[in-house]
Amino acid sequence: MPTPPNERRSLEAELAEIPGQIAAYRQELADTPTLAEFKARRERLDWQIRERQKRLADVTARLAGS
Repeated sequence: MPTPPNERRSLEAELAEIPGQIAAYRQELADTPTLAEFKARRERLDWQIRERQKRLADVTARLAGS
């Protein structure tokens, strides 16, 4: 069943935003010192990157299936 136009536009907009979000998280991760007191922050950024990558795959799959 095709995706409704509003949902498709929404997914396309999200698809355009996600790479920029990933890049911003990667830059923040690169700028974060590797000292022990920043471990939690680095882990959070790693997690956010993985979540954005998963969402990118999900949105891409949903658009391909519609």
